[in-house]
Amino acid sequence: MQPQTNPSRDEALLETRDALLETFAVNEAMNQFILEHLDPKAWRAKPPGRNARTIAAIFAHVHNIRRKWLRLSAPHLKLPAQLDRTCCTQKQARSALAESAERCSQMLAEALADPDGRVKQFLRDGWAKPWPAGAAMVAYMLSHEAHHRGQVCMLAHQLGFPIKAGYKLWAWESLWKQCGFTHPRQSFDIRSDLKRSRARS
Repeated sequence: MQPQTNPSRDEALLETRDALLETFAVNEAMNQFILEHLDPKAWRAKPPGRNARTIAAIFAHVHNIRRKWLRLSAPHLKLPAQLDRTCCTQKQARSALAESAERCSQMLAEALADPDGRVKQFLRDGWAKPWPAGAAMVAYMLSHEAHHRGQVCMLAHQLGFPIKAGYKLWAWESLWKQCGFTHPRQSFDIRSDLKRSRARS
């Protein structure tokens, strides 16, 4: 006998997965926007303060941390090459981040689609306790990158090279369309859907 499934619940889970994957894609579009519009003079400019990272080092860190997430949480996926923060160019960073974003999207798609799949947990670092693969994993990844984008925008301004048209980072509808989506997706209300399903049974 085939195991019983709940089509409404399965549909809701897939809709939520797709919404989170699209959000991560838009997150990467923001990184690409900054790299495209950042003045090259700001790339390796010395930031104020002691032991502060350059903008080049920050973007290299974002890419290399993605590699760590992939290596620890999805070792079956091919790792992109590491970025050297001391000599990578803006063009190399854009290419590397695009590749690591694609790999992370693969990891997230597997983690969110199938509880019995190969991505069963999320490891942020070797010292960290593993988390179940799920929405918290996506939230952590987005928060990490938003934090460093804020650093980059602040540094660029302090160095005298503010991001041109930086306000467009908040035009999510436009970013969604640039990524090939129509608009921010509305995920299903799983709890309401389950209540309706129970009422019918």
